[in-house]
Amino acid sequence: MSNVTEYKNFINGQWVASKSGQTYENRNPANTDQIIGLFQQSVAADATAAIEAASAAFKKWRLVPAPKRGEILYNVAKRLFDNKEELSSDMTREMGKVIKETRGDVQEAIDMTFYMAGEGRRLFGITTPSELANKFNMTIRQPLGVCSFIAPWNFPMAIPAWKMMPALICGNTIVIKPSEHTPLSVVNLMKACHEEGVPPGVINMVTGDGPVLGPALITDPRVKIVSFTGSTRTGRIVSEACAKNFKHACLEMGGKNVEIVMDDANLELAVDGALWGAFGTTGQRCTATSRLVCHKDVIEKFTSMIVERAKKLQVGNGLDEATDMGPIINQKQLDNVMKYIEIGKSEGARLQTGGERLTGGEYDKGYFVQPTVFTDVTADMRIWKEEIFGPVLSIVSCSSLDEAINLANDTVYGLSASIYTQDVNSAYTAMRDINTGIFYVNAPTIGAETHLPFGGTKETGNGHREAGTAALDVFSEWKSIYVDFSGKLQRAQIDTE
Repeated sequence: MSNVTEYKNFINGQWVASKSGQTYENRNPANTDQIIGLFQQSVAADATAAIEAASAAFKKWRLVPAPKRGEILYNVAKRLFDNKEELSSDMTREMGKVIKETRGDVQEAIDMTFYMAGEGRRLFGITTPSELANKFNMTIRQPLGVCSFIAPWNFPMAIPAWKMMPALICGNTIVIKPSEHTPLSVVNLMKACHEEGVPPGVINMVTGDGPVLGPALITDPRVKIVSFTGSTRTGRIVSEACAKNFKHACLEMGGKNVEIVMDDANLELAVDGALWGAFGTTGQRCTATSRLVCHKDVIEKFTSMIVERAKKLQVGNGLDEATDMGPIINQKQLDNVMKYIEIGKSEGARLQTGGERLTGGEYDKGYFVQPTVFTDVTADMRIWKEEIFGPVLSIVSCSSLDEAINLANDTVYGLSASIYTQDVNSAYTAMRDINTGIFYVNAPTIGAETHLPFGGTKETGNGHREAGTAALDVFSEWKSIYVDFSGKLQRAQIDTE
């Protein structure tokens, strides 16, 4: 263990050990013999110290001109860009997804940071005429204060950047708890921010278990907003805890996303999209394509095509450029995926390919499962309704666009959906009638860009959106300002003549 790096918490500009005096191992899910590092097993007192530092730093950071905050973020983005390959390699080793995807994850953090740096010279409010003479009206944005971020493991740098960068450009300070499974990417993000001039206390990080750190990060009265990405079950707990003190909460939770393939679709393109949507990131995306509705006239051909392609996907260590799909994140999640595969079989779905854990050789050191495709699925089956978060695709037949739309909407979630069709009328009907926060035409259910809002409806979210300028509304509050230079009392709605 002497050659294993120990990583510290980051509080008030310093790398510090947890008050618990304990650390935990983080291992590579593709090869559990490899220890990525030792990370702090933090306790509530560490979270409290981080919040205290953020609260103190807010007094000065909120007064730094937004364009100056933007200049710092621009330098952070440049640092991430310069170190992209190293950051991507670290992420693949700790999270498992293939290197081309982790390059995309880091690029998303770069894009978000550059984008929000530019917002430092905007952060627009409005001016509007007053109903009274000699009076001026306008609105401005104000920061909230200390923000608590609880981040997931599937996008270990992109999602923290989604949360951090809009919060910082608005003038807030932050405390982030990365997933205990992928803390190194957030450590790297903290280093970039610190070394490029983010002042002490403005950004803080504590690593460790959510049940231990969550209560302090959520309930401390100095925390003004909690931004959480994870399961709907945990998100409900966060929402209820925040509601007790009228604390703002931004929740990004589960998904059960659908790709619709109509009878006039370009089937080659639809197969490409389904494979990428279902098996990219080993299916461990909230936007993953886990459901597919295919028109009855082409379902036999489409199924044959996708099964043939799925069988050829190369599963293995994500650092190998030839690998198409990496491991599941850990044993617990692997067990969950295998449980749902057995549920699908027991419910009567037909297993077309996959369904087995990969073993032998290097596979024995990691958490690998075959890309899995079920057909003969019905809408009452659990594999159709419940989020699996693994490389499992369920295919259902439809006979019309209306039926496809009804099947798409038959879920408690509402994150992402897509349709493959050459009929513009069908495309516009589907984008209007399918109840999701994100919709794609002739593209898979994954592929969000940083300058558009990201989030969903129903049990996927609570109305807020990440990314784009919509994120500024999450991390700022509006103030309406009235300047009366008439020299006399003027009463709105009363003095109308």
